[in-house]
Amino acid sequence: MRQPAHLAWRLIAVLAVAFMRTALAEPVPNTCEIHYPSDSGIAWTCVRIGRHHTMTALFGSHWRGALRFNRIDRRHIYAGVHIKVPVNPRLVHDFSPMPPRYKPADNDAKYIVVNLTEQFLGAYSYGRLAMSFPITSGDRLHPTPVGLFRVTAYDRLHSSSLYNIEGTNTPYPMHYALRFFISPQGDADWIHGRDVPGYPASHGCIGLYDEQMQKEYYGEPRHPILEDARTLYEWAIAPRPDDGRFHEIEHGPPVLI
Repeated sequence: MRQPAHLAWRLIAVLAVAFMRTALAEPVPNTCEIHYPSDSGIAWTCVRIGRHHTMTALFGSHWRGALRFNRIDRRHIYAGVHIKVPVNPRLVHDFSPMPPRYKPADNDAKYIVVNLTEQFLGAYSYGRLAMSFPITSGDRLHPTPVGLFRVTAYDRLHSSSLYNIEGTNTPYPMHYALRFFISPQGDADWIHGRDVPGYPASHGCIGLYDEQMQKEYYGEPRHPILEDARTLYEWAIAPRPDDGRFHEIEHGPPVLI
């Protein structure tokens, strides 16, 4: 028996929400309720994403900046999610709350600063901001360690030894991984590619955009573009060779969290 069209759409919506909640392990909060210090400098309104909304339709050529402003990736923009929409999207075209100068890094060719309050990472070269990225850090039960650390290992194709992709036996991919911390129990925290859902969601690691990984393991986005994890990884390890395997290093870039 064929279902009425409105019932079919309702079923699709329910399944979509169920899938996303399964993938994220908990209901997605209203991202408009997450406030960052830099929010006060840009006027915005809260918009509920509709079924036909896309980032390009909402923001045009400024869609990447709007994602950065919301600390969210494209896979987590779906019907029902609330996001912050700047009144003037041009103001977030190259959005970054990280300071352009960081004097404590003046003597370092590479220095990484992670601002947990802003959920942003800045990569500095001799005190000047070279690049910055939105992040997702540890959740309430798994806080990211704070302090001054160093990158002590890198692994382009790293995967978790503790966690699997939800509902599977596949170890969670942590591509373009930079290790910065090892706990007394031997558990490591890394900067790596992962989902960036718009709020702190990791088990202590620092997550960056990696749409190629999302396409490979989740089937979306259809055309991967954002690759912040790869960009930071290649910057951090250069000029060291990368054969895709695990390597320990000495005198890696400092990581201040």
